[in-house]
Amino acid sequence: MRKKTYAMRYRAGQPVERIFAPDLLLPASHVLPGGIELPDYQTLKVLVWNIFKQQRDDWQSVLRGFGRDSHLVLLQEAQTTPELVSFATRHYLSADQVPAFVLPQHPSGVMTLAATRAIYCCPLREKEPLLRLAKSALVTVYPMPDGQFLMAVNIHAVNFSLGIDVYRKQLDVVGEQIRHHKGPVLMAGDFNAWSRQRMHVMYQFMRQLKLREVIFPQDHRRKAFGKPLDFIFYRDLCVEKATVLETTASDHNPLLAEFSF
Repeated sequence: MRKKTYAMRYRAGQPVERIFAPDLLLPASHVLPGGIELPDYQTLKVLVWNIFKQQRDDWQSVLRGFGRDSHLVLLQEAQTTPELVSFATRHYLSADQVPAFVLPQHPSGVMTLAATRAIYCCPLREKEPLLRLAKSALVTVYPMPDGQFLMAVNIHAVNFSLGIDVYRKQLDVVGEQIRHHKGPVLMAGDFNAWSRQRMHVMYQFMRQLKLREVIFPQDHRRKAFGKPLDFIFYRDLCVEKATVLETTASDHNPLLAEFSF
Protein backbone atom coordinates (compact mmCIF):
# COMPACT_ATOMS: atom_id res chain seq x y z
CA MET A 1 0.00 0.00 0.00
CA ARG A 2 1.41 3.37 -1.04
CA LYS A 3 2.20 5.74 1.83
CA LYS A 4 -0.01 8.81 2.07
CA THR A 5 1.70 12.03 1.04
CA TYR A 6 1.73 14.80 3.60
CA ALA A 7 3.27 18.17 4.41
CA MET A 8 4.69 19.31 7.72
CA ARG A 9 3.65 22.82 8.79
CA TYR A 10 5.93 24.80 11.10
CA ARG A 11 4.61 27.91 12.90
CA ALA A 12 6.10 29.92 15.74
CA GLY A 13 4.81 28.81 19.12
CA GLN A 14 2.61 26.08 17.59
CA PRO A 15 3.01 22.28 17.49
CA VAL A 16 4.19 20.91 14.16
CA GLU A 17 1.14 20.02 12.08
CA ARG A 18 0.88 17.20 9.56
CA ILE A 19 -1.27 18.07 6.51
CA PHE A 20 -2.40 15.35 4.12
CA ALA A 21 -3.27 15.85 0.47
CA PRO A 22 -6.94 16.86 0.22
CA ASP A 23 -9.42 14.44 -1.31
CA LEU A 24 -10.84 17.19 -3.53
CA LEU A 25 -9.24 19.98 -5.53
CA LEU A 26 -9.63 23.52 -4.25
CA PRO A 27 -13.00 24.92 -5.42
CA ALA A 28 -12.67 27.14 -8.46
CA SER A 29 -14.42 29.99 -6.61
CA HIS A 30 -12.49 30.68 -3.42
CA VAL A 31 -13.88 31.86 -0.10
CA LEU A 32 -11.58 33.43 2.46
CA PRO A 33 -11.83 31.46 5.73
CA GLY A 34 -13.02 33.41 8.75
CA GLY A 35 -10.32 35.15 10.73
CA ILE A 36 -7.89 35.54 7.82
CA GLU A 37 -7.10 39.12 6.85
CA LEU A 38 -5.82 40.11 3.43
CA PRO A 39 -2.11 41.01 3.46
CA ASP A 40 -0.98 44.53 2.66
CA TYR A 41 1.87 44.98 0.17
CA GLN A 42 2.35 46.68 -3.18
CA THR A 43 4.48 44.07 -4.94
CA LEU A 44 5.00 40.32 -4.50
CA LYS A 45 8.64 39.44 -3.75
CA VAL A 46 9.70 35.84 -4.36
CA LEU A 47 12.91 33.91 -3.71
CA VAL A 48 13.44 30.49 -5.36
CA TRP A 49 16.42 28.38 -4.33
CA ASN A 50 17.64 24.80 -4.28
CA ILE A 51 19.40 25.05 -0.93
CA PHE A 52 21.41 21.79 -1.30
CA LYS A 53 20.30 20.43 2.10
CA GLN A 54 22.17 23.31 3.80
CA GLN A 55 25.44 21.46 3.27
CA ARG A 56 27.51 24.55 2.50
CA ASP A 57 28.53 27.53 4.59
CA ASP A 58 26.73 30.88 4.39
CA TRP A 59 23.30 29.52 3.45
CA GLN A 60 21.88 31.30 6.49
CA SER A 61 23.35 34.65 5.48
CA VAL A 62 21.86 34.30 1.99
CA LEU A 63 18.42 33.57 3.44
CA ARG A 64 18.73 36.39 5.96
CA GLY A 65 19.86 38.84 3.31
CA PHE A 66 17.44 37.98 0.53
CA GLY A 67 14.72 35.77 1.96
CA ARG A 68 13.73 37.88 4.93
CA ASP A 69 12.11 40.60 2.78
CA SER A 70 10.39 38.14 0.43
CA HIS A 71 6.70 37.33 0.74
CA LEU A 72 7.29 33.81 -0.57
CA VAL A 73 10.42 31.67 -0.38
CA LEU A 74 10.32 28.47 -2.43
CA LEU A 75 13.14 26.14 -1.37
CA GLN A 76 14.11 22.79 -2.85
CA GLU A 77 16.23 20.18 -1.04
CA ALA A 78 15.34 21.92 2.22
CA GLN A 79 16.35 19.82 5.20
CA THR A 80 14.36 20.53 8.37
CA THR A 81 17.32 21.23 10.59
CA PRO A 82 16.71 23.29 13.76
CA GLU A 83 18.53 26.23 12.15
CA LEU A 84 16.25 26.35 9.08
CA VAL A 85 13.06 25.79 11.08
CA SER A 86 14.12 28.54 13.49
CA PHE A 87 14.72 30.99 10.64
CA ALA A 88 11.43 30.11 8.96
CA THR A 89 9.29 30.49 12.07
CA ARG A 90 10.99 33.74 13.12
CA HIS A 91 10.50 35.52 9.81
CA TYR A 92 7.40 33.88 8.28
CA LEU A 93 3.88 33.11 9.37
CA SER A 94 4.27 29.49 8.31
CA ALA A 95 6.61 27.06 6.55
CA ASP A 96 5.21 24.00 4.77
CA GLN A 97 7.55 21.18 3.79
CA VAL A 98 6.89 17.96 1.88
CA PRO A 99 9.30 15.27 3.17
CA ALA A 100 10.51 13.68 -0.05
CA PHE A 101 12.89 11.34 1.73
CA VAL A 102 14.29 11.00 5.23
CA LEU A 103 18.01 11.50 5.77
CA PRO A 104 19.72 10.16 8.92
CA GLN A 105 18.45 13.07 11.04
CA HIS A 106 16.05 15.32 9.15
CA PRO A 107 13.69 14.91 6.18
CA SER A 108 14.47 16.77 2.96
CA GLY A 109 12.10 18.12 0.31
CA VAL A 110 10.50 21.27 -1.05
CA MET A 111 9.59 23.90 1.53
CA THR A 112 7.49 27.03 1.04
CA LEU A 113 7.87 29.90 3.49
CA ALA A 114 5.03 32.41 3.39
CA ALA A 115 4.32 35.77 5.01
CA THR A 116 0.59 35.00 5.00
CA ARG A 117 -1.54 31.98 5.80
CA ALA A 118 -2.31 29.41 3.10
CA ILE A 119 -5.98 28.57 2.59
CA TYR A 120 -5.10 25.40 0.65
CA CYS A 121 -2.17 23.00 0.87
CA CYS A 122 -1.61 19.99 -1.40
CA PRO A 123 1.65 18.02 -1.03
CA LEU A 124 2.77 15.80 -3.93
CA ARG A 125 5.51 13.19 -4.31
CA GLU A 126 6.91 11.26 -7.27
CA LYS A 127 9.49 8.49 -7.02
CA GLU A 128 12.67 8.54 -9.07
CA PRO A 129 12.27 5.41 -11.23
CA LEU A 130 15.97 4.47 -11.04
CA LEU A 131 17.07 5.49 -7.54
CA ARG A 132 13.62 4.92 -5.97
CA LEU A 133 14.04 8.14 -4.02
CA ALA A 134 11.18 10.63 -4.13
CA LYS A 135 11.04 14.17 -5.44
CA SER A 136 8.35 16.48 -4.11
CA ALA A 137 6.09 19.36 -5.08
CA LEU A 138 3.83 21.57 -3.01
CA VAL A 139 0.74 23.49 -4.12
CA THR A 140 -0.43 26.27 -1.82
CA VAL A 141 -2.96 29.09 -2.25
CA TYR A 142 -2.77 32.50 -0.56
CA PRO A 143 -5.04 35.58 -0.40
CA MET A 144 -3.57 38.63 -2.11
CA PRO A 145 -4.00 42.35 -1.33
CA ASP A 146 -6.20 42.91 -4.41
CA GLY A 147 -8.69 40.26 -3.24
CA GLN A 148 -7.49 37.54 -5.63
CA PHE A 149 -5.97 34.20 -4.64
CA LEU A 150 -2.45 33.26 -5.66
CA MET A 151 -1.57 29.62 -6.36
CA ALA A 152 2.10 28.91 -5.66
CA VAL A 153 3.64 25.68 -6.96
CA ASN A 154 7.03 24.72 -5.52
CA ILE A 155 8.55 21.84 -7.49
CA HIS A 156 11.66 19.68 -7.50
CA ALA A 157 11.31 17.59 -10.64
CA VAL A 158 12.44 13.99 -10.96
CA ASN A 159 16.01 13.78 -12.16
CA PHE A 160 17.20 10.26 -12.97
CA SER A 161 14.85 8.46 -15.36
CA LEU A 162 14.96 6.58 -18.62
CA GLY A 163 12.77 8.53 -21.02
CA ILE A 164 10.39 11.30 -20.05
CA ASP A 165 7.22 9.44 -18.98
CA VAL A 166 7.73 9.95 -15.23
CA TYR A 167 8.82 13.55 -15.79
CA ARG A 168 5.65 14.26 -17.77
CA LYS A 169 3.52 12.44 -15.20
CA GLN A 170 4.83 14.62 -12.37
CA LEU A 171 4.01 17.80 -14.31
CA ASP A 172 0.56 16.50 -15.29
CA VAL A 173 -0.42 15.95 -11.66
CA VAL A 174 0.52 19.56 -10.91
CA GLY A 175 -1.31 20.68 -14.04
CA GLU A 176 -4.59 19.32 -12.68
CA GLN A 177 -4.24 21.68 -9.74
CA ILE A 178 -3.44 24.70 -11.92
CA ARG A 179 -6.23 24.03 -14.41
CA HIS A 180 -8.75 24.09 -11.58
CA HIS A 181 -7.53 27.43 -10.20
CA LYS A 182 -9.04 30.77 -11.19
CA GLY A 183 -6.51 33.49 -10.53
CA PRO A 184 -2.78 34.26 -10.53
CA VAL A 185 -0.32 31.36 -10.58
CA LEU A 186 3.37 31.15 -9.70
CA MET A 187 5.21 27.91 -10.49
CA ALA A 188 8.91 27.72 -9.71
CA GLY A 189 11.71 25.47 -8.58
CA ASP A 190 14.33 23.04 -9.82
CA PHE A 191 12.86 21.52 -12.99
CA ASN A 192 15.89 19.34 -13.84
CA ALA A 193 15.23 20.15 -17.50
CA TRP A 194 18.70 19.07 -18.58
CA SER A 195 17.79 17.42 -21.90
CA ARG A 196 16.12 18.56 -25.11
CA GLN A 197 13.22 16.15 -24.47
CA ARG A 198 12.66 17.46 -20.93
CA MET A 199 12.79 21.08 -22.11
CA HIS A 200 10.20 20.26 -24.77
CA VAL A 201 7.85 18.63 -22.24
CA MET A 202 8.27 21.50 -19.78
CA TYR A 203 7.57 24.25 -22.33
CA GLN A 204 4.66 22.34 -23.82
CA PHE A 205 3.19 22.05 -20.33
CA MET A 206 3.61 25.79 -19.68
CA ARG A 207 2.02 26.76 -23.01
CA GLN A 208 -1.01 24.58 -22.33
CA LEU A 209 -1.54 26.29 -18.97
CA LYS A 210 -0.81 29.78 -20.35
CA LEU A 211 2.15 30.29 -18.03
CA ARG A 212 4.90 32.71 -19.00
CA GLU A 213 8.59 32.41 -18.18
CA VAL A 214 10.52 34.92 -16.10
CA ILE A 215 13.52 36.08 -18.14
CA PHE A 216 16.72 37.04 -16.32
CA PRO A 217 18.70 39.85 -18.01
CA GLN A 218 21.93 38.46 -16.57
CA ASP A 219 21.42 34.72 -16.44
CA HIS A 220 23.69 33.04 -13.90
CA ARG A 221 21.46 30.04 -13.25
CA ARG A 222 23.00 26.63 -12.58
CA LYS A 223 23.18 24.60 -15.81
CA ALA A 224 23.53 20.94 -16.71
CA PHE A 225 24.51 19.94 -20.24
CA GLY A 226 24.23 23.61 -21.16
CA LYS A 227 20.60 23.97 -20.02
CA PRO A 228 19.34 25.89 -16.95
CA LEU A 229 17.75 23.84 -14.18
CA ASP A 230 15.81 26.48 -12.22
CA PHE A 231 12.81 28.41 -13.56
CA ILE A 232 10.02 30.74 -12.52
CA PHE A 233 6.75 30.69 -14.48
CA TYR A 234 3.73 32.88 -13.84
CA ARG A 235 0.20 33.81 -14.94
CA ASP A 236 -1.90 36.94 -14.34
CA LEU A 237 1.01 38.83 -12.78
CA CYS A 238 3.49 41.38 -14.13
CA VAL A 239 7.25 40.99 -13.69
CA GLU A 240 8.92 44.10 -12.29
CA LYS A 241 12.39 42.73 -11.50
CA ALA A 242 14.26 39.45 -11.96
CA THR A 243 17.75 38.64 -10.74
CA VAL A 244 19.99 35.62 -10.26
CA LEU A 245 22.19 35.88 -7.20
CA GLU A 246 25.67 34.37 -7.54
CA THR A 247 26.71 32.51 -4.41
CA THR A 248 28.77 29.55 -3.21
CA ALA A 249 26.24 28.76 -0.45
CA SER A 250 24.65 26.02 -2.62
CA ASP A 251 25.24 24.21 -5.89
CA HIS A 252 22.35 26.32 -7.29
CA ASN A 253 22.08 30.10 -7.47
CA PRO A 254 18.95 31.72 -5.96
CA LEU A 255 16.38 33.36 -8.25
CA LEU A 256 14.82 36.63 -7.13
CA ALA A 257 11.69 38.05 -8.75
CA GLU A 258 9.30 40.89 -7.98
CA PHE A 259 5.76 41.00 -9.35
CA SER A 260 2.95 43.53 -9.47
CA PHE A 261 -0.71 42.57 -9.54
